Amino acid sequence: MELIILGSRGVPAKHGGFETFAEYLCRYLVEKDWDIVVYCQEEGSGPVYESEWEGVKRIHIPVKNKGPLGTIIFDLRSVVHSLRHNGIFLTLGYNTAIFNVLHRLFGKQNVINMDGIEWRRQKWGAVAKAWFWLNERLGCWFGNHLVADHPCIEDHLATRVSRKKITMIPYGGLHVDTADVSHLSQFGLEAQKYAIVIARAEPENSILEIVAGFSSRQRDYKLFVLGNYSTENAYHRAVKQAASNEVIYPGAIYNVNVVSALRYHAFCYVHGHQVGGTNPSLVESIGAGNAIIAHDNPFNRWVAKEGAMYFTGKEGAAKAFDELLADGELVKGLQESTRRNYQANFRWDDILAQYETLLIHHYPSGSQ
Repeated sequence: MELIILGSRGVPAKHGGFETFAEYLCRYLVEKDWDIVVYCQEEGSGPVYESEWEGVKRIHIPVKNKGPLGTIIFDLRSVVHSLRHNGIFLTLGYNTAIFNVLHRLFGKQNVINMDGIEWRRQKWGAVAKAWFWLNERLGCWFGNHLVADHPCIEDHLATRVSRKKITMIPYGGLHVDTADVSHLSQFGLEAQKYAIVIARAEPENSILEIVAGFSSRQRDYKLFVLGNYSTENAYHRAVKQAASNEVIYPGAIYNVNVVSALRYHAFCYVHGHQVGGTNPSLVESIGAGNAIIAHDNPFNRWVAKEGAMYFTGKEGAAKAFDELLADGELVKGLQESTRRNYQANFRWDDILAQYETLLIHHYPSGSQ
């Protein structure tokens, strides 16, 4: 059987959650004798070309435009090019679902992972929010079947289409049960003597509240805040100005082994996301067995369950740090809950098996 993956930047993963998911799914299905085609976005100009990666056919589409316009152009060219295939299509995200009308017109079977509720995010202006709102609606209509990665996303989509058209499959996490502690020394960190934050520096991710809450008193612990911070961005400046001398900003780190070690050896992972479904970074922390401090909302509560303390605002974050740093047994209890949660709900093999079952169920008849 053939699977055509659209909507990511390609494999192997170099960017984010969808690319990581695509990489895991590709490896899993190649082992089960699927033929996999993945569309990959490349910078520059020139003709479309093909390559192979670990048994996966990659179709590379060069795009000279950068940013959102480049992504829109890439998605359009990918959809048009993909019409020559006859297997089942998996589109990751609905941001350009308007183009998926072509799959419908040409009788292609397209499963769309509907991601989060993008038009609710604070960072977007009115035009972008309108674009995402419209494409969410179009994705619901043009997709033959929808995947929600969280029960709250499923409930939201069920206001648009029949619940029978939706399958809930969460994001998976890498299981980390050991990690090289030597990676910590380059940052001046000691195992179990720091908390870690891994998130884009945006207001909806509560970075300012987390940093200000942690910095409200001397902790004798470090707060390690990954991500790119620019002096030209007012919010980024505010986050840095709120920090005590115990907060470390190392920039963005993309080495998987280093990031896994940083998660694993932290006394807790701090997750401030206020919107979204099953967040990949939160699931990765669950895979590392972390005690968690998370923003209090239905998305995070369903994912982290009893493995987290929940907060709202600067004062709530400060109180969570106070309680966790004062009680080692509380930390151990949260870690145990997190490990049980991972085994029950977020193992990659279980997640990928659910995807294969779904893809087989919706595979177009006569295409095998």
